[in-house]
Order: sequence, then structure tokens, then C-alpha cells
Amino acid sequence: MRIPELFGPGAPVFSFEFFLPKTPEDTATLFGSISELKRLGPAFVTLTYGAAGTARERTVETAGRVKSELGVETACHLTCITHTRSEIADLLRRIRGLGIESVVALRGDPPKDAQAPPPGRRDFGYARDLVGFIRERADFSIGVAGYPEKHPEAPSIEEDVRRLAEKVAAGGDWVITQLFFDNRDYFEFVKEARAAGIRVPIVPGIMPVTGYGQLKRFTNLCGATIPFRMAADLELIKDDPEAVVRYGIEHGAKQCRELLDKGAPGIHFYTLNKSRSTREILRNLRGS
Repeated sequence: MRIPELFGPGAPVFSFEFFLPKTPEDTATLFGSISELKRLGPAFVTLTYGAAGTARERTVETAGRVKSELGVETACHLTCITHTRSEIADLLRRIRGLGIESVVALRGDPPKDAQAPPPGRRDFGYARDLVGFIRERADFSIGVAGYPEKHPEAPSIEEDVRRLAEKVAAGGDWVITQLFFDNRDYFEFVKEARAAGIRVPIVPGIMPVTGYGQLKRFTNLCGATIPFRMAADLELIKDDPEAVVRYGIEHGAKQCRELLDKGAPGIHFYTLNKSRSTREILRNLRGS
């Protein structure tokens, strides 16, 4: 069953995101976490993309291993800001050759050590261009990104939703949101998206809190907000790693329960290549 078809009536869809490992030790940790989380029966997993050099090769290789060795449906992230059309076409052929039928199509961030050309001078100016290219040339189901608190580069939430509508019109089949911690942001975002004519599933992306410093770094990078009450709670326990993890599990379970009770089609967990927090939250949701 293709990923968009999973989001029908019935039980919510649970999925996990893993990031591309950088070292052999990280790779072992990744596959250990995936093996543990596989027991929870995820509908699919996604793997983030390394755009440069050998990271690009490891993305394809690792996604193929996840699919073949663990038997978990896999959606491979694909970014386009540094790629030509011929490079993307080659990557799509290779990904498809591994039996992977889904991709998450993203513009991607500019390279850290260089400035990306302006949109008009790139083969793919925006994520919608990548989505359209994939849809025209390959039989993939395509996930796209949504931003409940808007993309950091967007001038307004309204403009950001218009961009999302363009990605869906170009061929996006489902939306995974950026992480957030206030469910009101998600529900308002869904309301805006539906008003803009977006009818595909919009899946909330949830990152369990596992470390206060790490949380602050991630939210600074992606533009997400840490609610005042949450920040105050974590400030009191930030020097107790175990207390922070327990807090993240409790907060994550409550957040996910409310999302599901109010109509979210599932939960996409940003696992950070760890298993404990995601495992305990999901078991809480399933009552086991």
C-alpha cells in the first residue's frame, strides 16, 4: 500500500523520521533504534537527505538498507537546492531501483560553506519545482513539508500556505509538518490549509524533548516556538537529563493524544535516531 493510501478512515498512522548517520558508530545506533521501533509497527519511516558528496551516496545506500533489511516502508528525503535536473533524475532512478516508492520532496537549506544561487538561476528554485519534476517523470508518492508557525523565510503564514498549496497542486500527496509544541498552531494551520483548497492529509510532526540545549538549538534553526510554560518547566530541570527525558515523554504523550482526539490523521515522530521517548509515547497512546 502506498503511503497516501494509509491515511483513510480507521486507526491513526504512526511513522518515524531518522536522520542520516555520519559515522559507522552512528549507523549502528540508527539500525539498533529502527530495530527497536519496528516492533511498534510503524506504517513507514523517513530518512533525511545528505546533499553533498558522499552523504548523497550514503542517503541512497542507507534508505535501501532500511527497506530491504528491516522490511519497513521507507520514504527517502530528497532536496534540490544544490542539484541539477539530471542529478535529480539519476537519484530518482536509483531510489526507485531499490524498491522505494515514496520520497519527501524539499527545497533544502543552502550549503553551509557556500551561498546558493538565487531561485531564478537554479534548476529548482523552490520545492514545488522539485515536486512537479518528480510527478512528471516518476511514479512516486510524494510527501511535502508544512510549517504550522510558517517557514522562517516566509513573510506571513498566508503566503506560506499559498506556497504549500502550490506544492500540493504540483503533485504533493501528503504533508508532514515541522515540529511544534502548541497544538493550537497545528489546528490553525490545518484550518488555513483547508481554506486554501488543500485536501491531502496533514500529519503533525512531533519531536519528543530529550535535552534542553538540543531543543533550543533545533527551535532556533527551524523557527519553532517553545511555549512559556514549557520553557519555565524545563529551565528548572535542565541539569537533570533523566528528568528532562521524562518531561519530554509526558508532554509528548499529552500533545499527541490531543492531536489525535481532535482529528489529526496520525503522528510523525522526529526520533533523533533514539528509541526510548518515541517508544514510550507510542505505547502510552496505544494503552500498552
